Amino acid sequence: MILINLLPHREAKRQQRKRAFFAALGLSALAGLAVVGVWFTVLQQMTSAQGSRNDFLRGEIARLDAQVKDIATLRAEIEALKARQKSVEDLQTDRNTPVYLLDEVARYTPEGIYLTTIKQTGQSVAINGVAQTNERVSEFLRNVGTATWLERPELLEIKSANITTTGKDQRRLYEFSMRVSLKRPQAATPADAAASGAAAKKAS
Repeated sequence: MILINLLPHREAKRQQRKRAFFAALGLSALAGLAVVGVWFTVLQQMTSAQGSRNDFLRGEIARLDAQVKDIATLRAEIEALKARQKSVEDLQTDRNTPVYLLDEVARYTPEGIYLTTIKQTGQSVAINGVAQTNERVSEFLRNVGTATWLERPELLEIKSANITTTGKDQRRLYEFSMRVSLKRPQAATPADAAASGAAAKKAS
């Protein structure tokens, strides 16, 4: 016997496909929402972790800033102490400078030269005197060039002059003027400084 389906099977299949489509669409939406939810949760955790790291870094930066300020303050104090120490050393050196100067001049002045004036202005010293010959003046300049506390000897003037001696005799001598510079202790070696210090003590 032949069975004939008189129901609208095409319409039923269409409805079935539509229901399947909407079911699949609903499942896809639910899956998408689940993925978005998971991703949002992960992002929240990552954001929270990064925020914690940022807070930690800000705290460390603040601590380091405080240490940097302390170091800057200590450096300023050290520089101030160094400046005070240098001032004291300069005062000590300036106090002994006349002793060094006279000791060096007396040590390196050759025979045949008589000094008339020695004048110090800052680190420059003007020396005037008379010499028996020009060679004595040249020797004096060479000697001063090798001194420990004197440097850059410069002859300013030399001229012949007839000078009356103690016996009222006229002698032909040479008047000269020269300029030298004083060295700071740092420019001399420790051995030279010790030797000049010992000489200064003996002179005093």
